Amino acid sequence: MINKLVIFGVGLIGGSLALALREANYCKQIVGCGRNTDNLQKAMKLGVIDSYTLDAQVAVRDADMVLLAVPMGAMQAVLEQIKEALPANCILTDAGSTKGSIVGQVREVMGADYTQFVPGHPVAGREKSGVEAAVADLYQGRRVILTPTQNTDPKALAAVAAMWEVTGAMVEQMPVDLHDQVLAATSHLPHVLAFSLVDTLLNMPQQEDILRYAAGGFRDFTRIASSDPVMWRDICLYNDEAILSMIQALQTNLSEFAKLIREQHGEALYQRMTKAKQARDNYIARFEPLQSAGQH
Repeated sequence: MINKLVIFGVGLIGGSLALALREANYCKQIVGCGRNTDNLQKAMKLGVIDSYTLDAQVAVRDADMVLLAVPMGAMQAVLEQIKEALPANCILTDAGSTKGSIVGQVREVMGADYTQFVPGHPVAGREKSGVEAAVADLYQGRRVILTPTQNTDPKALAAVAAMWEVTGAMVEQMPVDLHDQVLAATSHLPHVLAFSLVDTLLNMPQQEDILRYAAGGFRDFTRIASSDPVMWRDICLYNDEAILSMIQALQTNLSEFAKLIREQHGEALYQRMTKAKQARDNYIARFEPLQSAGQH
């Protein structure tokens, strides 16, 4: 049970957590904090939070759990604002999609020996953003990855894991560096590709005809290009090395595909496509049932 949870950045991620915890009666008080009064008032009206303040130090007073759900570029500023007011035993966690950067920022601001920080990443979302998109079942059957450091207090780790498990999430642990590499491949690169494809089409002279006759494949592939540009800009900048490595690998593979098409190597194209199809089919067969089972 959490007595007072403070959420910095009451949007889709933080708002959905609040709704899930409220539904489970797992939190006595949920306080929102941010810079946008209209958004916080909306969160109050929707029943996502109990109260709000624009003062970060006032917000964390007497808190026993603080979640940073702001864009990656705003994390350090929040840390600097709450440093002096954060209760000694308060647990600090985050919901950022990159872990190396926030671990470094916490070390810089809070000190190298700080033990109450539990880096976290709920691997869930929707193409819609904002507190209006928040839903209580967003994390049902979804993974939440925690990346504790060697300094993380085991009790703090257990408390954060318990909080996410209440939402129906499957909690796993992973080293920081591995997390950033894996997410660059499975989440960050696909988003960059979706944004890039739409941007490419917008720069073509026949863009109106292309978009008018776009079929389901275009809609499905580019769905995630409707995601929050601020969040994804920051992810690209803060996980740049891993993302650039994945872009380079993709460019190499695309060049190979282009060569096969140019040289009319139909059999080689067929073999590559078949291999990719089988890999995706195997993924769906192995992992989709697990996620579906977790949603009931």
